[in-house]
Amino acid sequence: MTARARPSTEGVARYTRRDVPVAGSVQRGRASDPDERSRVAGAISGRTGGGAAVPPGAARVVTPTRRRAGVFRRALRREVNRIKDPRRLFMMVLLGFVAGFVLACLLARGEAAGADTRAYWAAGRLWLSGGDPYHPTGPFMPYVYSPWMLPLFVPWSILPWDVAWFVWRGATIIALLWSVHWAYKRRPMTTAIVLLLLAFPMAANLDTGNINLPLALLLFLAQFTRPRLAGLLWMVATTVKWVPAVFWLVMSPRARLWGVAWLLVAVVLTALTLPATLVQLQVLFSFQRPLRIDYLVFIWAVVPWAWRHPEAFRWLIPSTWPGAAQAGAAAANLWRLHWQRSPERTADVLRRVARARVRAFFGLGA
Repeated sequence: MTARARPSTEGVARYTRRDVPVAGSVQRGRASDPDERSRVAGAISGRTGGGAAVPPGAARVVTPTRRRAGVFRRALRREVNRIKDPRRLFMMVLLGFVAGFVLACLLARGEAAGADTRAYWAAGRLWLSGGDPYHPTGPFMPYVYSPWMLPLFVPWSILPWDVAWFVWRGATIIALLWSVHWAYKRRPMTTAIVLLLLAFPMAANLDTGNINLPLALLLFLAQFTRPRLAGLLWMVATTVKWVPAVFWLVMSPRARLWGVAWLLVAVVLTALTLPATLVQLQVLFSFQRPLRIDYLVFIWAVVPWAWRHPEAFRWLIPSTWPGAAQAGAAAANLWRLHWQRSPERTADVLRRVARARVRAFFGLGA
């Protein structure tokens, strides 16, 4: 049995600058001769008499391509294995069914959708023309928000209704999809469950065009912005609906401080427009609305904070209650002993601790 013949290197030795064209010459039409094209193909494939040899330039092209293909294959295989999880597959099918059902309902509503958005659109137009947005005429619901916020609707209300409705709903859907993408990347199953529970409130908001869902997405976005802008977004949402006021607690410390500052600005603007504000309150409390299930969409605004602080919900687990009760009892007993030994000193320590906690709550440092 003879030894295996080594690949011949004669073919490689014959490669000269005359045989291999300059890069890009083929694309520029310089290698139009069929013999030259076949010679270039032979140079790249490296096929010679007794074996296969690849020129260094071709190796530099082929190797990264093969590596990228391997990365794509492994990533695709990993995603397929993840989808094979029965729970994940069931949740994906269920969410797809719910999304399809909601989309079908929205399309079936047709021109009847967007009643609340039409009220905002008409209010901006009435305010521009000198009318009363709180007592509109025609097929419009009254505007029930702060009078100093009317100029915020004007640039959008200038658009024709069909365009304005398309912009309103389209921007809301895009922002919602972005928030779902962010949440799903971090906690897929939990995000799917929350979306399933909030499917009906979200669909109701997308149908009527109520401002609840855009405000919830503003609060969602505020947790990714600088403290000054976050405080402004919280103030706008709170002034419109009041319900977002509770989200002040989950904002960053410095954003809470800016939120209070912006809220003082809102109080000043309300005082300057007091006569119109009194009319607004009268219309607001006399306007009959059904049970507001659509307010549940504000739960979605808590998702960024909840996904980043899962330990904040440990108190919901019954097994942690005995330990928390023991820790609280031990801390109370320690303060009681301090008070018995030195009441004056304990009171001073309590004041300093409370001051430090308040400063830390607003991000003011020590």
